[in-house]
Amino acid sequence: MTSAEPRTAAGTRTRTAGTAALALLATAHFTLSLDFNVVYIALPEIGRALGLGAAALPWVVNAFALGYGGLLLLGGRAADRLGARRMLVLGALLLGLASVAGALASHAGVLIAARAAQGVGAAALFPATLALIGTAFPAGPARNRAMAVWGSAGAFGALAGGAVGGILTSAFGWTAVFWAIVPPALAVAALAPRLLPADRHRPDPRGFDLPGTALVTAGALLLVFGVFRLQESGWISPDGGGALLLGLLALAALGPVERRSASPLLPASLLRDRHLLVAMGLILVLMGVVATLHYVYTTHVQGTLGLDPFLAGLGFLPQGVAAMLGSALLLPRLLERWGVRTALFAGTVGVGLTSAAFALALAADSYWAVLPAVVLLGVTAGTVYPLVFTAAGSGVGEREQGVASAAVSTVQQVGGALGLAVLAAVAGAWGGLGTASLVGGAATVAVAFLALLLPRPAADRPAAG
Repeated sequence: MTSAEPRTAAGTRTRTAGTAALALLATAHFTLSLDFNVVYIALPEIGRALGLGAAALPWVVNAFALGYGGLLLLGGRAADRLGARRMLVLGALLLGLASVAGALASHAGVLIAARAAQGVGAAALFPATLALIGTAFPAGPARNRAMAVWGSAGAFGALAGGAVGGILTSAFGWTAVFWAIVPPALAVAALAPRLLPADRHRPDPRGFDLPGTALVTAGALLLVFGVFRLQESGWISPDGGGALLLGLLALAALGPVERRSASPLLPASLLRDRHLLVAMGLILVLMGVVATLHYVYTTHVQGTLGLDPFLAGLGFLPQGVAAMLGSALLLPRLLERWGVRTALFAGTVGVGLTSAAFALALAADSYWAVLPAVVLLGVTAGTVYPLVFTAAGSGVGEREQGVASAAVSTVQQVGGALGLAVLAAVAGAWGGLGTASLVGGAATVAVAFLALLLPRPAADRPAAG
């Protein structure tokens, strides 16, 4: 046996281990993305089964968003301080067990509490997946490919959620949308110790920034709660605009508290990092527009075209396939040819142009007229979403990957809800869904220029050859 043969065998084992680890991280991202969206089409049946009225039914969705958006920063910091693999296992276990509780719920309060617990599990799981990608795959082509697979799995889970929810609810009833989350969540928890690299440092709970944690959690919870209440209560109401104001005040108080902390939850260096600030600014607008386009699609095909929920969900499935292909096939090529800076600019402009395409498609009284815009949104959003997180993590160290990704995702949750509230108000006041789509598209093209503020280090430049 030559000396090259053992090295070849070792390299094959390393590649196999890397593939298995990436498959597990992609499964985790797919599962939590699916969980957020799979309940939408089941909502009418849930309302009938548990006696939830029109005012209370949205809280089946909002409870998840509150647990998730409110605790993401804490989950990210815990991944950095306690170990990303440990937090991934804990988050997957909580997500799976909360799903069992939701499926077995016979009372509305129990179901809403289970959805909130699912959100808490997702808040631990999401930043852990990104932190593990940042540590398990070296910067460059290997990490770019890993981010592409991770992004495509999450995009497909999010965008296919409507179709999956419609199929499961039609075939097995509303409880199936909860049971469907249990096997992959528990499989991730069981297989993570075998397939993922061990945490490189001992868990260090000492010096956890409790005042900062309290302010960040309260601020994020109030912001997410406030934006969900805007459309119902208005900007100047105590539970709409009042919650937003209190949330902003809590986050404003964070600066002085963090400067005095020996181990801040959100280090000041992160808030000065250009990569992270650009990523947060981009995703604030991007997710508001994407959420609005989902609303535009659902309202148009069900309200105007008269499709039932099952067909409406099935009609959205091509977007999930396009998103998966965009992340898996287009993203690595863009990164290799253009680098993060230019690819992020082009992808964001693409989302803006897609929003304008939706506005044009609404004028035709046909699903087939909307389909090209649906597919285009899958390609552009599926490509730009992982790019934002690639940009956010490229300027921070290994021990801050979790909290950096959590900061971006927290802004994503606020931006999605706030953007939808603002653009829905535009639709109501100035000409309908088409106008909202055009305004959202213009805002997205304008914010794309933030990507050009990213520095151009060697790691961001196209590889030679």
